[in-house]
Amino acid sequence: MRVGVPHFGNVHIPVRAMGQRLGATDKELIIPPPTSHRTLNLGVKYSPQEACLPFKLTLGNLIEACELGADTLLQARGTGICRLGYYAKDQEQILHDLDYHVHFLTIDVSRHKLASILHVLKSMSSGAPWPKIISSFRFGMGKLFALDKIEKVVQKVRAVELEKGKANQIYRQAIGAIDDARKGKEVKHLTKGFIERLNRVPQNATVAPIKVGIVGEIYVVLEPFANMDIEVELGKLGVEVRRTMSISRWVKYSLFLNPLGIDEWKEVHEAAMPYLKRDVGGDGWESVGEKVVHAREHCDGLIHLAPFTCMPEIVAQNIMRATKEDIPVLTVLCDEQMAKPGMITRLEAFVDLLKFRRKRKGER
Repeated sequence: MRVGVPHFGNVHIPVRAMGQRLGATDKELIIPPPTSHRTLNLGVKYSPQEACLPFKLTLGNLIEACELGADTLLQARGTGICRLGYYAKDQEQILHDLDYHVHFLTIDVSRHKLASILHVLKSMSSGAPWPKIISSFRFGMGKLFALDKIEKVVQKVRAVELEKGKANQIYRQAIGAIDDARKGKEVKHLTKGFIERLNRVPQNATVAPIKVGIVGEIYVVLEPFANMDIEVELGKLGVEVRRTMSISRWVKYSLFLNPLGIDEWKEVHEAAMPYLKRDVGGDGWESVGEKVVHAREHCDGLIHLAPFTCMPEIVAQNIMRATKEDIPVLTVLCDEQMAKPGMITRLEAFVDLLKFRRKRKGER
């Protein structure tokens, strides 16, 4: 079995860690090249025209994995979410039409999530004992949580660093070092060390950075290629990004705390209730509620990221225009037509608006 995995933020790093712990070689666990314009072009070429950007990019990843020899592909599935539930079946048919006769291993992200992930690991490991599978899962999740913990610090440092790009440089080094780590203690030591390095980056202590919340559909929020590195570009403009959504947060709650009755989105859903009283699929309900929560936390503005044609986020976009919270919202629709220079121009104008609003409030 040669398993190919689509990219989604840094998720390939814990997947590789789990595979290595289970004895998989680089020939048995195939991580495709980083998502690129070639990936996008492949996805656009073979996807239905109306498909969303996450479908096209993950299809491109899977085609590139097949080109490297993958015969089994990993993908999510589910019910009652959005078109994500159809990805695996549709992509499998497209790949068969391209003469890639591959088998799909699917993870159910709507119910029995932890059991689904562990059974996929069991299938990938050719029947390894359960203690070994659980140990590999813990090791992979340790890397995932470490990277997200470092990224939280990076989001703050980017906005106030004196030498622009230094935090990103350290973050790239952290990703590489944690990817190469072979023991849990090594991951913890590296995490502590890189956070200390980030905190030592020379910063402008006199600046109170503009704070912008980022909300929207989970894939385009967390996949840098899909959103054209929007967090990095905001950092260059001196903006501190506040993003609730992360893969480690999803793991913590969806796999472990939700089954115990702990709902991480309870506050957000309650905040959305005056405007939207039920789930509309995807992350639409959360996007509406997060606007209210970010306004309460005195964010200067909000950026709403959504794949073009994503129905849940279209619903959220139209509701957010009508809420009473005094916080500007910039909606960025992500698709293959989006160009980075145009997005940067919009970000610059939005940040100028937020600075003007803050200055005007200070004069009152």
